[in-house]
Amino acid sequence: MSRHLKIAAAQLGPLNRSDTRAAATQRLVNLLREAHAMGAKFVVFPELAFTTFFPRWWMEDQAEVDARFFEKSVPSKETQPLFDEAKKLGIGFYIGYAELTPDNHRYNAAILVAPDGRLVGKYRKVHLPGHADHKPKAAFQHLEKKYFEVGDLGFRVWRYMDTITGMLICNDRRWPEAFRVLALQGAEIVALGFNTPTENLHYPEPPALRVHHHLIMAQSMAFQNATWLIETAKCGYEDGFRMFGHSVIVAPTGEIAVKSQTEEDEVVCTNADIEMAANLKRTMFNFAAHRRPEHYRLIVERVGAEVTPWRSTMRAKRARSRAAGSSMCWWIRRTRPR
Repeated sequence: MSRHLKIAAAQLGPLNRSDTRAAATQRLVNLLREAHAMGAKFVVFPELAFTTFFPRWWMEDQAEVDARFFEKSVPSKETQPLFDEAKKLGIGFYIGYAELTPDNHRYNAAILVAPDGRLVGKYRKVHLPGHADHKPKAAFQHLEKKYFEVGDLGFRVWRYMDTITGMLICNDRRWPEAFRVLALQGAEIVALGFNTPTENLHYPEPPALRVHHHLIMAQSMAFQNATWLIETAKCGYEDGFRMFGHSVIVAPTGEIAVKSQTEEDEVVCTNADIEMAANLKRTMFNFAAHRRPEHYRLIVERVGAEVTPWRSTMRAKRARSRAAGSSMCWWIRRTRPR
């Protein structure tokens, strides 16, 4: 039976430090209305959608950071209009924000909201990029490791709008393990918001190459896991610091269905055939038929890369075996009755 869902990426242009949550929320409402006019039923907003990308600044007053950039509850008084409008229009959505929990933990988070306004699920970003120390000589900071803790909710999926949907955030898109864990739970849609600087803080990289990597990652992750993938940017010049756009919806075949053309507020939309994902999961990417997890143990047993050539490893094992054998022979000789 055919299943279709009209999905949209609602890209947000720059938010500066001086922009209020209320102003950001109004722009999100406008994007939601535009998506509704295009027939969208599920809208994906960006990472940290209510504020500027504040981890680019070193700030020492944590109380001020919390007040200006973190959400103690979602929705709040300032962000409630977005939730009200979505419920009125009957649209489900994903949105990212900085979460401050009642017990004083801070996460880069995203939520999935149903068309009737119910909170369906929450995800907290696992793969935090950047650094925690101050780099005064750098062009800008990337301090997610300072302002956020590593997510503690794992990678989950939810039954959502007649689909199986999972969530990721920004840098998660570079780690195939995240997508595979979602796919192993049957994910048919993955929603992901991002804020990605045009300039690479760590080494020289042409902006066009950064965009190239962004697109091929999206296409490969969608295809290899047989999922629809919606990646939505917040982009443009925020207080002079540029982030790229290229919000994209990728089909389970790895083909780009639609892509944004600007670094401003923009909506792109497509009518997704959800059965396309299901068909690929039954055929080329039939995990039950083809995966061999007994050979994948190293993925979870080891964090960093270590050079362990097969021949050297086998020699070491044989040496240990011979040593054990010699010890056994000595023990037998010592204990043999005379």
